[in-house]
Amino acid sequence: MCLGVPAEVVAIPDAAAPRARVAIEGVERVVSTDLLLDEPLAVGDWVLVHVGFALARIDAAEAASTLESLRGLAEA
Repeated sequence: MCLGVPAEVVAIPDAAAPRARVAIEGVERVVSTDLLLDEPLAVGDWVLVHVGFALARIDAAEAASTLESLRGLAEA
């Protein structure tokens, strides 16, 4: 089983490179966007991240719901 975590795109350092800086609960990381080459990303977009790869673009409501569920698991 895999765990994808919602992350917000906070920067795209080089438009020519398939990378984006994302924030997950305030922690920033650079992830590969190779799997989303057909979907150009912009700052403020939400993506589902797994092992350093942005797997899919998701909407803000889905991201908020998933993050809330993850917080609930952490508290349990």
